[in-house]
Amino acid sequence: MKIAESDLIINPDGSIYHLNLLPGDIADHVITVGDPDRVGDVSKYFDRIEYKKGKREFITHTGYIGKKRVTVISTGIGTDNIDIVFNELDALVNIDFETRKAKKTLTSLNIIRVGTSGAVQPDIPMGTILASSHGLGMDALMNYYVSDPSEEEKALMIAVQSHFGHLKNINPYLTAADPTLLNTIGKDLPKGITITAPGFYAPQGRLVRAKNSIPNFIELINSFNSNQYRITNLEMETAGIYALANVLGHKALSINAILASRVKFEFSNEPQKIVDEAIRLVLERI
Repeated sequence: MKIAESDLIINPDGSIYHLNLLPGDIADHVITVGDPDRVGDVSKYFDRIEYKKGKREFITHTGYIGKKRVTVISTGIGTDNIDIVFNELDALVNIDFETRKAKKTLTSLNIIRVGTSGAVQPDIPMGTILASSHGLGMDALMNYYVSDPSEEEKALMIAVQSHFGHLKNINPYLTAADPTLLNTIGKDLPKGITITAPGFYAPQGRLVRAKNSIPNFIELINSFNSNQYRITNLEMETAGIYALANVLGHKALSINAILASRVKFEFSNEPQKIVDEAIRLVLERI
């Protein structure tokens, strides 16, 4: 089926609409970061940078670590941006821009998020590097996509729905990390379910001036337990990354630099050091 020009927008120079990238510009190993300034914090460890491109908040560097080609791209904040980045990354490798048709042989990317997060369990200290075993989305992104959860995901979702079912107008979704990436890049790291919120303040249980509609949200989150699984941390992209990677046939893992303890009301005084540790860990294992 030919994809309409209004559905897949290609710039006059042949690049994809938002990312401003050409087919062939991205490697099979992709690191995503939220902050555009963090792209350089990753690529400074490359042995050679092939190119740098950018448009809006989407900054991309592709280069080499030894003989391995790696891309790092900034997504900005939130799953609305993940929707853009993941669909366009997929289009770059799996759609023929000339014919506007999906390729017969599809490419599966290895996508690793390196991001910041806040712990919701008292035994997870600031400075921890944590791998997300699952992404639990409290946003609305996956209301718009058809997904096919595994039996394990379905079973875990029953427990999630039981625990959070009283919350009005929230339709959670859950997707597991790619097992290969979890057991290689995420090996020996603490693991847990990561909640992805649609905002930073009330949607993550923060109270500033506006009144929250869900009281004691952090207590509700950290009291969830199902077999060996518990919710460990909060952020704003992981669930969308896992869900769209699964829908599109890519492999994904989220590595979280824990900068805050939401139960102890503390924030790290050395956030850049913790993020850099997470970056170096991923690059050493990729």
